[in-house]
Amino acid sequence: MNSQKIPILVMGIGNYLMGDEGIGIHVIQSLQEEHFPPSVQLLDGGVGSFYLLEYMHLSEQLIIIDAANDGKEPGTITKLFPKYSSDYPKSLTAHDIGLKDLLDAFYISGKALPDILLITVTIKSLPEQLTIELSPELKKVLPILCEEVKKEIYKRINY
Repeated sequence: MNSQKIPILVMGIGNYLMGDEGIGIHVIQSLQEEHFPPSVQLLDGGVGSFYLLEYMHLSEQLIIIDAANDGKEPGTITKLFPKYSSDYPKSLTAHDIGLKDLLDAFYISGKALPDILLITVTIKSLPEQLTIELSPELKKVLPILCEEVKKEIYKRINY
């Protein structure tokens, strides 16, 4: 990766093999069909890791899509503007390094945070077996979620 600034980074987080927990990856895959300007970079963040810090440090505006265990109805889309790790919803622990850990590492580094928008989708639970299939609730909400992310991208492009 080069050290060029990324004006808008859209990062999907999740374990693709754990059904609904991989919703962030499904969104990135769907958005790859779009033709965004070069100022927009899509990133499959997978199960997270500290290697994502480099991308986060280079981004000026960051949109993160992830599953949440926040007690809401499955398929509920929530937008958050986190400033502290405590602003993140409860983790599902299917990631190597959670978003809270990444944000804490960001603070420790002393670097300025980009503008962050976290878009979460409530899921019921983790599947008992490995699967890349989404539940009916999340299959239904995936196109809506992708539209919400696109709106946020274009809002930032036209800012």
